[in-house]
Formats: sequence, C-alpha cells, structure tokens
Amino acid sequence: MADYVTLAKTISSLTEGETDTVALMATVACELHHSDDRFDWTGFYRVTAPELLKIGPYQGGHGCLVIPFSRGVCGAAARTGQVQLVPDVDAFPGHIACASSTRSEIVLPVRDARGDIIAVLDIDSDQPDAFTEADATALEAILTDTFAR
Repeated sequence: MADYVTLAKTISSLTEGETDTVALMATVACELHHSDDRFDWTGFYRVTAPELLKIGPYQGGHGCLVIPFSRGVCGAAARTGQVQLVPDVDAFPGHIACASSTRSEIVLPVRDARGDIIAVLDIDSDQPDAFTEADATALEAILTDTFAR
C-alpha cells in the first residue's frame, strides 16, 4: 500500500503555488502511479463539456479518449459525485475496458474550490479487489488538498 502520508506531503510540496489544473493533474498522476505496485494505470479524465469526460494527464498504457457520464466507472463517478470502488470490473455493469488487463478500479471525483466536478481520478489495477476504503479516504484528501484550495 502506498505511504499516503509521505505521498501527500510530497505532492503538496511539488504543487505549492501552482494553479494550472493540467500541471497539477500531471504531477499527481506521476507521483501516485510510481508510489504503489497496485497502480497499473493512473490518470485523469477531465470534464470538457456537459456530461463528457476526455483523457487528461496519465501514466501507464493508452486510455480511452472520451467517456460520457452515462458510461463506465469513470462516468458513474462524474455523474454521481461519489467514489467508485470496483473490486471486479467484469461485474460492473457497463464497464469500459480501455485495457484488457484491468481487474479492479477506483475512481474519485475531483472538485475545484467551488465544489464543481472538474475531472475524475481513475486508478486501475491488474489485481482483483486491489483497493480499499482506506485508499479512497487517503486519495480524497490528496485531491482536496491539491485541487480545492
């Protein structure tokens, strides 16, 4: 499991004073991706139009370019504003398989200082049931500290 305390401090230090959302996303994706062997694909899908996500900064293999809010795990997180903790992607109705190796996934909404959803953070693993509520809590804190300040 990632050392979230150290990771949060590192990300906070690296992003201090930065306001560009894409720069923040690129830094967070890189730091998260290299912090934990469970993380096979780590990245952001940005809200670019009503009910539409487009690929943002990421680490790992290619991602899907466009995801409507009505489809997949990322769409569900954007649509509901709730963390999606998926222990088995094959059991998630409407899962979009951007990579056939993905077995489990966690997706978190990313909110700006006004509370608007500006993106989702998507982390995929090739391990089944790789993510826990503890991951969700720690990742939510990092996202809030980085994007909602």
